[in-house]
Amino acid sequence: MNVLDAIRRKRAVRQYRGEPLPPNVVEEILWAGRRSQSSKNSQPWHFVAIQDRETLKALSEMGDYAKWLPDVDLAVVILTPDPKAYYWVMFDAGQAAAYMQLAAVELGVGSCIATLHRPEGSRALLGYTDDLYLTMLVGFGYPADPSALEPASRPGGRKPLDELVHWEKWEGEKG
Repeated sequence: MNVLDAIRRKRAVRQYRGEPLPPNVVEEILWAGRRSQSSKNSQPWHFVAIQDRETLKALSEMGDYAKWLPDVDLAVVILTPDPKAYYWVMFDAGQAAAYMQLAAVELGVGSCIATLHRPEGSRALLGYTDDLYLTMLVGFGYPADPSALEPASRPGGRKPLDELVHWEKWEGEKG
């Protein structure tokens, strides 16, 4: 699969079959995150790969829209230095998440990013150090509906390019 096909197929998947991901698939997903680019090649992230259902359930209770998290077969927590002090780490963490998600599409695995609105308990739960912050996490698993990894049959609410792209300079609002 080429990258453009993976982008066309990438959708948020929140319902999973509950079939464990083989170790080589997990490794490929994590490898893709490791290979993502970062500011000055700083690679500011650490990944915590989680498959334990109790840990996934505890994490799901820290986010308002993360109730699907206990059903994933893998969650990857992305830890970074303080994003308030190092603003670029959010971009870097987002790229790592995107690389992992695109690799997952090629492997037939669905994914979705989860925001934890109350991550304070995550440090005690996962044991990471005080100099790191839980920036985001991504859940992965085989989709309950196999068509979830097919190109969307409807536009998906995406704005057309001519509403988003300004050529050479800003010329007012688009659309």
